[in-house]
Amino acid sequence: MLAAYFSLLGESMDTIYDIDVAQGKKVNSGKVREIFDAGPDHLVLVTTDRLSAFDVVLPDPIPAKGHVLNQLSLFWFGKGTSLIRNHVVSSDVNDYPEPFRGNARLAGRSMLVRKTKPLPVECIVRGYISGSGWKEYRASGAVSGVKLPEGLKESDRLPEPIFTPSTKAEIGHHDLNIDIRTAGDLVGHELINRVMDLSLKIYQMAAAHALKKGIIIADTKFEFGLLDGELIWIDEALTPDSSRFWPLDRYCPGGAQPSFDKQFVRDYLETLDWGKTAPGPQLPDEIIRKTSEKYIAAYELLTGKPFGWT
Repeated sequence: MLAAYFSLLGESMDTIYDIDVAQGKKVNSGKVREIFDAGPDHLVLVTTDRLSAFDVVLPDPIPAKGHVLNQLSLFWFGKGTSLIRNHVVSSDVNDYPEPFRGNARLAGRSMLVRKTKPLPVECIVRGYISGSGWKEYRASGAVSGVKLPEGLKESDRLPEPIFTPSTKAEIGHHDLNIDIRTAGDLVGHELINRVMDLSLKIYQMAAAHALKKGIIIADTKFEFGLLDGELIWIDEALTPDSSRFWPLDRYCPGGAQPSFDKQFVRDYLETLDWGKTAPGPQLPDEIIRKTSEKYIAAYELLTGKPFGWT
C-alpha cells in the first residue's frame, strides 16, 4: 500500500524525522512538530513523521504520518469554522513568506498560522472511559473531579461527554489530569468555562461525523490560544495522535479496543522490557508499516477522500 502511495505522490512524500529550513528560524521543536518563525504575526508549523509514546519520542519515523496529521487537522479546522475561528492562514507553500515559500519538503505536512498566546492547559473531552481516565475512575470513581456512574466497564460510553483538562508537560514528562477549578486558576474561571463549552461542542460535532464514517472518537485533546482577546482553536485537530479512534464495527466494551491511532504502538511497547524512559526502542518494520496504514485508513474514512493533499 505505502509503496503505491509514495510512487503516486512523488519525492515530496519523503519521510521526515527532523527538518531545518535554510535561513528559517526554528523557535520550538515538539514531540512531533517543528515550529518556525514567519514574521511578526505568523508561524510555520511543520508536522514530522516522529511518533511519541508514553511521552518518549521513538527513534523510527512512521511513513505518511506527518501528512495525515496535517491534512486531518485542516479537515477538522474547516468543519469547525461555524463554532470557532482557527489559526490557519494557508497550507499552500506558494503562499508562505520567504524562506519557506515553495519548499517542496513542506508541502502537505505544514501550515502557515497566526501567532497566538497558547493557554497553559490541555483541553480533553472524553465520550468513553479509557486510558488514564479509566485508571483514575477505577481508583476514585471520578475523572478530573467529574463523578461518574458506578459499575462502568473499560471503554464504556459515558452518559454524556465530559471535559477533563490536564497540565501541559515538557517532553519526557507526563501531563497531569486536573479539575476545572484548578484549570480556572491557571487561565481564569470565566475563560475556562468558555473553553469547556467550545471543547464539548467541537467534540460532539466531530464524534457525530465520525460515527457516520464508522469511527468512534473515544476522546480527544484540543488546544486554544488568545489573539487580541479572541479565543482561537490552534495546534492540531482531532488527529490519531491527539485522539482515540476506534472502529465502530469492532467496538466491544469491557477491555481495550482495536484502534486507528498510536495505541497500536503503545500496545506493542507494553510487551517489551522497557522502562518507558528515553531512549525509546526501535520498532520492527511490520509495526511501522501497520501503524502507517492505520493512520492512512483513519484519514480516508473520516474525509471520504483518497490519501493525499492535492
